[in-house]
Amino acid sequence: MDLLKASKDELKSEKEKLEKEYAALCAKGLKLDMSRGKPSKAQLDLSAGMLTVLSDNSQLYDGDTDVRNYGLLFGIPSCRKFFADLFQVPADNVIAGGNASLTMMYDTMLRLWTFGAPDSDKPWKDEEKVKWLCPVPGYDRHFAICEQLGIEMINVPMTESGPCTDTIKKYVSDPAVKGIWCVPKYSNPTGAIYSDETVKTLASMKTAAKDFRIFWDNAYIVHHLTEERPALLNVFDECKKAGYPNRPLIFASTSKITYAGAGVAAMACSDDNIAWIKKITSIQTIGPDKVNQLRHVKFFTEKTTLDAHMKKHAELLKPKFDAVCDILEKELSGTGVASWIRPKGGYFLSFDSLPGCAKRIHELCKNAGVVLTSAGATFPYGKDPEDKNIRIAPSLPPISELEAAMEVFCVCVKLAAIEKLLG
Repeated sequence: MDLLKASKDELKSEKEKLEKEYAALCAKGLKLDMSRGKPSKAQLDLSAGMLTVLSDNSQLYDGDTDVRNYGLLFGIPSCRKFFADLFQVPADNVIAGGNASLTMMYDTMLRLWTFGAPDSDKPWKDEEKVKWLCPVPGYDRHFAICEQLGIEMINVPMTESGPCTDTIKKYVSDPAVKGIWCVPKYSNPTGAIYSDETVKTLASMKTAAKDFRIFWDNAYIVHHLTEERPALLNVFDECKKAGYPNRPLIFASTSKITYAGAGVAAMACSDDNIAWIKKITSIQTIGPDKVNQLRHVKFFTEKTTLDAHMKKHAELLKPKFDAVCDILEKELSGTGVASWIRPKGGYFLSFDSLPGCAKRIHELCKNAGVVLTSAGATFPYGKDPEDKNIRIAPSLPPISELEAAMEVFCVCVKLAAIEKLLG
């Protein structure tokens, strides 16, 4: 039924029916969680061999370096090369670190805030105002970093080819705008892939702030759900060609490739940025966990091994995404009160309800035992201006639980929409 075209009496009748379905679902006492993009146990099991790949002391060397000892501030050479191949940048421009790219992003933002960039006039904390561009819907943890530091966030609407570059070009004429968050491949949560034109614009546009930075969080660089392998233009090369080599700060990790709590993170940046980070981190640390880095390098002996490993992840994930999309199609297609994007990779699905309904859907689902990412989480300050976007994370639950959760979700979507239409 197209709820937008239904009569008042038809809506009331449908509401009564849905309320009975909802009461029956609540009575089941469900406890289902789709709030975060966690790998499932089956995905984590794929990396079990990594725990035994270093079987004796003779293997604890990267070249002549004993990885059990101090040193190598930016990680072991073989791990830097592994990520250099992934990023398609020189190994000298790569820093291999600890387990989380979020930590690297937070530390980098804090360095900019405290010390300023190599091309800054002063630390950002001493600026009258610092603003940041935030493609929306986007990643809540990115926004939390800015909010904690008091950086003013500006919404930039997402399109199928990345953030709206016309909007971006308008805002970067303000010298207070110091950067932008980007998840360029299988964007969180929309699944968008940045087009060549978008990448070129971000790399070459003139900005009033000479120390403008792109935080290029390429978290899903190898997380394909289909046989397609969409290419992403190299932002490192494009910025260099445009005369802004210091602009991109590129991040990724193996958190959703091997072990979420024991992966390896890396970042890539220009020579000037590398020297700047080295000067600061030489006070902060003596070096990362090089044993874990070597484990990863030995486990992924070559890129074809990584590709084969990620195909196994896709075999586990794709049926879950298909189940979610199939249920949405069956239950909500033609209602006029829902839209969603079937992603080709990544970990999330972006769902839009009738404006003004997302919080109510979240509340109804929670009361029925289904936990979702909080409504508004995909926007800065947790405030979705239209109260319509919900991020769905299908990766953790088994398909049986996922199907049960989506049954609840679809009833809640229709119920919330009818309440709004009758309101």
